[in-house]
Amino acid sequence: MSAHRGSEPRRARSARLGGSGCILLAAALWGTTGTVRTFAPDDAGAVSVGAARIVLGGLLLLAIGARGGALVRLLRTATPATWALLALGAVCAAGYQTAFFAAVDHTGVATGTVVTIGSAPAFTGLLSRLTGGARLSRRWVASTAGAVVGCAALVSGGEAAGIEPLGVALALLSGFAYAAYATTAARLITSGEGDGVVMGAIFGGAGVLLLPVLLASSPVWVATGRGVLVTLYLGVVTTTLGYVLYGRGLRSTPVATAATLTLAEPAVAAVLGLVVLGERLGGVAVGGLLLLAASLVLLAVPSRK
Repeated sequence: MSAHRGSEPRRARSARLGGSGCILLAAALWGTTGTVRTFAPDDAGAVSVGAARIVLGGLLLLAIGARGGALVRLLRTATPATWALLALGAVCAAGYQTAFFAAVDHTGVATGTVVTIGSAPAFTGLLSRLTGGARLSRRWVASTAGAVVGCAALVSGGEAAGIEPLGVALALLSGFAYAAYATTAARLITSGEGDGVVMGAIFGGAGVLLLPVLLASSPVWVATGRGVLVTLYLGVVTTTLGYVLYGRGLRSTPVATAATLTLAEPAVAAVLGLVVLGERLGGVAVGGLLLLAASLVLLAVPSRK
């Protein structure tokens, strides 16, 4: 009984926050990643940092999902279709992270971010519809279009970046891999599986897949003071807590809507760049930030029945 009473306040807080609120909070945490990344040691490569983040976060999410034997029960009773979805989710979760950092290395942060984050909601909406999801509403189309345009103006309105076809292709691959992971996770969660168990299984698998990438990237930087702090923050806060919130939000938020709401990530990153890193935004970028914020509010606020 005591455990039941202890869980009630947490569930009440989650209910008050709502699915859209959980998604937006997760995106806000992800938006801190770029700023925190700048505090990593100079010899910490982007791919190495991303791999360390997923390896640590995946391990912690796996531990959360395994509480009470829930993960064992899922794996013991999983049908071949469930196993296939879990494997696909793990591959895509590892793939979108790796492809994104590779895209940034080839074509720059601005272009890589715009193409990846901008394409993900469109890919997610299409995949959701093709796999039997709800019809995409005009409100979703309008909000997504406004958010994508605002995101593009926000990121590209700062400083210009070179565009390389291979980098753009990798960014599109990252956006598609994210959409496939999100659609897979949403399908498992909405079918009745626990969100913590699903996230644990998927990101635990992604962590195993990215462990060789981390080891091959000379991860000496992880053992330094700054390396430990950066890895802990990225693994515990932006990955573990972020995806716990994201999984909880998917319980009541359509995956296409969730993908659009995660466009709050570059908005948070831009604000942190202004406040913490002393970056500047031009008029186009400020306009993009306002359009992005308005589009997300339009989508997040519940519509009247």
